[in-house]
Amino acid sequence: MSEIKLVSVGSLKVGSYVIVDGTACIVKNIQISKPGKHGHAKARVEAVSIVDGSKKVFVKPTHDNIEVPIIEKRNAQVLSVAGDKVTVMDMESYETFDIKIPEEFKDKVKEGSQILYWVILNEKVIKDVK
Repeated sequence: MSEIKLVSVGSLKVGSYVIVDGTACIVKNIQISKPGKHGHAKARVEAVSIVDGSKKVFVKPTHDNIEVPIIEKRNAQVLSVAGDKVTVMDMESYETFDIKIPEEFKDKVKEGSQILYWVILNEKVIKDVK
């Protein structure tokens, strides 16, 4: 289920997704240096993890390839809430599973409500409450 593709570092844009140290991240800033006399242009990329919010910075030549996650967006219905975890049922496959509630949705998630969740690198993250 964890699908990835390769793209050139030079083609990354602010807001695109990358995999840094095995973690799916969103690109927040890119600085590209000019090529030197014998070198290649380099890109300094600042990214923030989608799952835990940690900041990652890396420098790579713009002609190198980098892994990009393919994000699957799905809907689910909340079955029960227990602390900071919630049991949900996928609306298409009817699979039930537990998922952690992010801080910004703690007061919005209630039994019977619908959520939008993303599957990123076999990890499920709540992104919206309907």
